[in-house]
Amino acid sequence: MKGLILSGGKGTRLYPLTYTRAKQLIPVANKPVLVRVIEAIRDAGVDEIGMVVGHTAPEIQAALGDGSRWDVSLSYIPQHSPDGLAHAVKISRNFLANDPFVMFLGDNVIEGGISQLIRDFADNDWNSQIVLKEVENASAYGVAQLRPDGSIERLIEKPAAPPSNLALVGIYMFDHHVFDAVDAIRPSARGEYEITDAIQWLIDHGHSVYPHIHRGWWIDTGKPTDMLEANSHVLEETVPCVAADAEIDARSTVDSRVTVQAGARIVNSILRGPTVIGQGTLIENSYIGPFTSIYHSCQIRNCEIERSIILENSSVIDIDRTLRDSLIGRNASVKRSAVKPSGIKMNLGDHSTLWV
Repeated sequence: MKGLILSGGKGTRLYPLTYTRAKQLIPVANKPVLVRVIEAIRDAGVDEIGMVVGHTAPEIQAALGDGSRWDVSLSYIPQHSPDGLAHAVKISRNFLANDPFVMFLGDNVIEGGISQLIRDFADNDWNSQIVLKEVENASAYGVAQLRPDGSIERLIEKPAAPPSNLALVGIYMFDHHVFDAVDAIRPSARGEYEITDAIQWLIDHGHSVYPHIHRGWWIDTGKPTDMLEANSHVLEETVPCVAADAEIDARSTVDSRVTVQAGARIVNSILRGPTVIGQGTLIENSYIGPFTSIYHSCQIRNCEIERSIILENSSVIDIDRTLRDSLIGRNASVKRSAVKPSGIKMNLGDHSTLWV
């Protein structure tokens, strides 16, 4: 069995962060989302993975290499234009050959991994299995309608009157019959080869497609609010630890749910978990509250921060209000100026949002 990860999207909903970084490499609990996907596939017993990449391919390849750090073998498959998920399957045929495979969207975070999904597919003679999740706003998703025997009868994309509350979450299992499907379908109204059309083709031509209904949490990290929510969920599951060379002075209070990574320094500060402090980061005279991830080589001084993500090499200094529910990019600087006249001064990129 092989794995196929789709990581070619532009990440427009995460602008401005994704102007300069592949969205799948933004970290959740100080680990890039794409690495979490690789680990989920590996932990299910699959170590040969194809990575479909777009315009951010150089950055993704530089970050992941050949995959050996995670005990997998990565092959990169260029998708030169965003022509849909079924198109990604089509261009991956040489890599996949006739092997069954699991396809995973590279910006999804899911509780509990996919080992049971892999076992279910291996133990049955199904042609496809798709992961579904009960959702409240089913009309915003692709929705599955099931037959009495539990198999999938049809898929409807964003229906006005959903026939169920079971939404597709971006994880799929296929055997070789999917190539007949992706060759047969035509582009949708938005000009893409839709994976839902390919699955429906399988159903209509007598192939067996069954659901795996996921009972835990699942998040598509496509928006800043989704990133913060995923960060909170993952932090709750993280087993906390303090690196041997991390420094925590006697004036600081660090509770038992805080992870402090190698080379970090905590000076006269209060840290409440679940929280993670990255490698080489300095926290001084500050309060870092629950559900916060501060990445590597940051400086946080004289601040209060809660439920936020701060990326590497950034500084937050002398802010006299609590910073919360915030996502701050790489090499950013957030400071209070004592220079008169007083006021707010800033340089904001396109699609930025600021609350004061």
